[in-house]
Amino acid sequence: MLQEVLTGVERRRRWSVEEKLSIVAEACAEGINLSDVARRHDITRQHIYQWRRELRDKGLLSDARCVFVPVDVAGDEAHRDIIGAGPGTERAHRVEIGLRNGRSVRVAADVPEAILHRIIRIAEAT
Repeated sequence: MLQEVLTGVERRRRWSVEEKLSIVAEACAEGINLSDVARRHDITRQHIYQWRRELRDKGLLSDARCVFVPVDVAGDEAHRDIIGAGPGTERAHRVEIGLRNGRSVRVAADVPEAILHRIIRIAEAT
């Protein structure tokens, strides 16, 4: 009777939910290269994308794009030149700008260009 002995890595590996969560969390860390994570675990980048979508759909993974950013709020008087019209005056027209990352920013139509650039850079970076 002949028997076949298989050597090497099994190509149809089964991954537990915990393993998938761990690998996806590693891939989503700040400054990490997705290809490096995939190579380290002997999988393709597509596995990570698929697992991230599946875990999000099952409610096991929060949307990594949605984060809270700490903000310091100063009094109106300190930034009256940035805010625009003061209390009791007619509200300025507002503009909504859709960003590449799916977010939108609403600002007064007369906001200074330099301030607008800073707001957009911050909104796209987080």
